[in-house]
Amino acid sequence: MINTNYLVIGSGIAGLTFAVKIAEKFPNNKVVIVTKSTEEESNTKYAQGGVSIVLDNDKDSFKKHIEDTLIAGDGLCDEDVVEMVVKKGPNRLKELLLWGANFDKNDEGNFDLGKEGGHSEYRIVHHKDITGYEIERTLLEQVHRLPNITLLPHHFAIDLITDHHIKEVKTDKKICYGAYVLDQKSNNIITIKSDSTLLASGGIGRVYGHTTNPIVATGDGVAMAYRAKTRISDMEFIQFHPTALYDIRGGRSSFLISEAVRGFGAYLRNEKGYRFMPDYDERAELASRDIVSQSIDNELKKSGETHVFLDCTHLDMTGFKAHFPNIYKHCLDNHINIETDWIPVVPASHYLCGGVDVDINGKTSIENLFACGECTRTGLHGANRLASNSLLEAMVYSHQIFKYLCEHPIEPLQLNIPKWNDEGTVIPDEHIIIQHNLKELQALMRNYVGIVRSDKRLKNAKKRLDLIYEEVEEFYKTSKITTSLCELRNMISVAYLIITQSMARKKNKGGFFSKDNVKK
Repeated sequence: MINTNYLVIGSGIAGLTFAVKIAEKFPNNKVVIVTKSTEEESNTKYAQGGVSIVLDNDKDSFKKHIEDTLIAGDGLCDEDVVEMVVKKGPNRLKELLLWGANFDKNDEGNFDLGKEGGHSEYRIVHHKDITGYEIERTLLEQVHRLPNITLLPHHFAIDLITDHHIKEVKTDKKICYGAYVLDQKSNNIITIKSDSTLLASGGIGRVYGHTTNPIVATGDGVAMAYRAKTRISDMEFIQFHPTALYDIRGGRSSFLISEAVRGFGAYLRNEKGYRFMPDYDERAELASRDIVSQSIDNELKKSGETHVFLDCTHLDMTGFKAHFPNIYKHCLDNHINIETDWIPVVPASHYLCGGVDVDINGKTSIENLFACGECTRTGLHGANRLASNSLLEAMVYSHQIFKYLCEHPIEPLQLNIPKWNDEGTVIPDEHIIIQHNLKELQALMRNYVGIVRSDKRLKNAKKRLDLIYEEVEEFYKTSKITTSLCELRNMISVAYLIITQSMARKKNKGGFFSKDNVKK
């Protein structure tokens, strides 16, 4: 048993920012961070583009940023949330700078602002093409200097502890008391009792297999919240990044070619060399991600090809190498010289716009359970996230939760929480069940619940998912906990939410597109 005042599940920008602030404010309180891989492994680490923040008031304005966000969200954003996040952005950036984050500047000493799809002005603060890596480095330095933070890498959160685990609780309210956590090195399951719990567990990209997300992005937070009966919505809005590098040799797509490359002037071409984006949208390559992804998907369906190309050969290479050194090197390592070669690209699962419902203070529908970052549905993104608004959202909402807990401290509850009960289970020896069902699940989601959906595909996906669920649940009931088994269960839950909420949506919006919703 571990007792703490604050439990943080996840070590990306959302969780670490909150942890640093609350630990500094209350040096006598304990903060525990659990993360299932190494401390720095998160979606944040792989964020290339940057943070969208209004800084150049001569050309840009809060109004323009708000309008760009609302347009991308296709009518489903919460306008009050959008205004709050955009206007609080500059102060959150100042905090990052005070903590030691470095962002690129121009010859005049001002921030070298970038522009990405859907943005009307240059407003992206970045560090080369590894902005997320720089932010993660900065935050971890702050975490390690604070003695009241305990960071537990290789600890996998299995389930939230709520009322149904505790017999002595007699209340109509749903309350979170912490989490059961697997120490992956010892295989012991730890009970962590906490006054408040923050879900900052990141995204769901691995559900689709082909994704720009790291291997840890298996939707664990969303699935845990779902099992705890927390409100979850907008799961049908999956953002596919239009330009993941397509490995022609292996057929994989994981390395992200940043949105900012198109902002820098790159063109999308089909296999015949035709620049097709002007045919779909007047903004061409700078259209929002849903439009670019759907356009590429249509081109691929027409041609039967597996990928399209990003053409950078006409760009200023000195400037390109300065802005995107990691992308340039990665392409070169894959035998693509962007000075002469087009980059093969394909859309890949990138970002979840829905998730655990939270209010403006990051509160979920369960008491003492908060959430921020990609696992949440705040109302900022609506039907489609504007590029580089995600790091901004995480910074603002982690501050909102911090501020709320400063003003509304949670009284510790004296409860006896039972240990994890795995009586009657055995160490699984049929790992093929996990691997087979994982591959089937990912193929199912790519082929039936991808960029373009239909009623028939969704119904077939639901039928096949039910069979996978039954087999895996039967296996789970008799097996001792392993990370891979829990991740598979979580991905099945996430897939179920995506499919059922897709079936319920009868109008195409943003990142959701069904052939059956098109007016005949």
